[in-house]
Amino acid sequence: MASTIKSNLIGGEWLKADQANDNINPSDISDVVDAFASASARDTDAAIASARLALPGWSLSNPQDRATILTNIGNEIIARSAELGELLAREEGKTRPEGVGEVIRAGQIFQFFGGEAVRLSGEKIASTRPGVEVEVTREPVGIVGIITPWNFPIAIPAWKIAPALCYGNCVVFKPANLVPGSAWALADIIARSGFPDGVFNLVMGSGAIVGEAILSSPDINAVSFTGSVETGRRVAAKCVEGFKKVQLEMGGKNPFIVLDDADLDIAVNCAVNGAFFSTGQRCTASSRLIVTEGIHDRFVEATIAALKNLNVGHALSDDTQIGPAVDESQLGQDLKYIEIGKGEGAKLAWGGERLNRDTEGFYIQPALFTETSNDMRINREEIFGPVASVIRVADYDEALAVANDTAFGLSSGIATSSLKHASHFKRNSEAGMVMVNLATAGVDYHVPFGGRKGSSYGPREQGRYAAEFYTSVKTAYIAP
Repeated sequence: MASTIKSNLIGGEWLKADQANDNINPSDISDVVDAFASASARDTDAAIASARLALPGWSLSNPQDRATILTNIGNEIIARSAELGELLAREEGKTRPEGVGEVIRAGQIFQFFGGEAVRLSGEKIASTRPGVEVEVTREPVGIVGIITPWNFPIAIPAWKIAPALCYGNCVVFKPANLVPGSAWALADIIARSGFPDGVFNLVMGSGAIVGEAILSSPDINAVSFTGSVETGRRVAAKCVEGFKKVQLEMGGKNPFIVLDDADLDIAVNCAVNGAFFSTGQRCTASSRLIVTEGIHDRFVEATIAALKNLNVGHALSDDTQIGPAVDESQLGQDLKYIEIGKGEGAKLAWGGERLNRDTEGFYIQPALFTETSNDMRINREEIFGPVASVIRVADYDEALAVANDTAFGLSSGIATSSLKHASHFKRNSEAGMVMVNLATAGVDYHVPFGGRKGSSYGPREQGRYAAEFYTSVKTAYIAP
């Protein structure tokens, strides 16, 4: 156990807990980042109660005050991006540049919603009745429970917390148990920013205890969750049972199509970036590479050559391009699916081995399967690691059909020089986000994020579309 224990933030106070968990560096399991308090159900209930007390005042707060606070939070995050990026890389395993980039994005999100705080508008509409006026306005939804995953430990919390606070809600935030360090650092910045006590609360701990307390509380008005499909279904069911507003972001099995007319360098760069960077631990990762016959062999050869040049190593090493899996369980899942793929008859064309480095960590060589079909488990189920499959198809029409043949619909991509095929794909891809000659992973902070089918449920996240979830519409009629 680390010598210091980082506490939960409840009602404006940093409160210790009876239990704590060590935060282990996946690049070096002997390195304990810190220890973090594990909240109980009672602690969570106390956080919700403090949010309930703070809500009346905060929901009617001055929008300029909210704008100033959120902007200042964003400014501090960006000013400390090197420090926070290193912390993120140390606890999650993505490379230092990826960690710094994620931190900067989190800061930009807070800055964006600082501006949105003074831009929330309504409508004045003519009534069908003479002498009656109609106003449509948006009000805070109330107390929002925010439950976030481990793969983006500061960006995903930012894109949920910032709009929630922007629109006058109070927050009870539960980060993933694997990555409490970035969440705690963000909470520390928020705690010093000027919010009234109880407006923002951090409760670290297990989903079975903290998450369950959030879902079961009658005082929680809305829940925003990012995680697995299985857990998402349970979150949705509990929210419907309690008449809570719910927003879910879940899995993906994202296709990236490569047509015969594609620029080979662009296609390979997009595929390698989308499938393998961030150790493949992105819900938008390109896990299915759907390649037409005429370019298939050249694409596979070039992709393997690119993979051979990737350096897998310690997240904080300057020459590392791919860091470790986040923990032993995720590494085990990656290796299990590699064995499943081989058992299904897929050809492991490159990689897939556990690697040893100077420090003991959860290192894995990026894996590329060829000679696969879309009905294989490795092409149906989300692996969430640096594992991708090539599916050979005859032409664009078959590629589109294969791309859409999935239970998911988050992100999709195509590499082509054909305006005809690019335009058709944008309209006919059954995904919430479509990329043309770009990697499927990598989105902007000021536009909507989300998908279809089993990938997303409820209103979109990010940008101005975030108001759909974090506010409630009110229609007021006025007669003189």
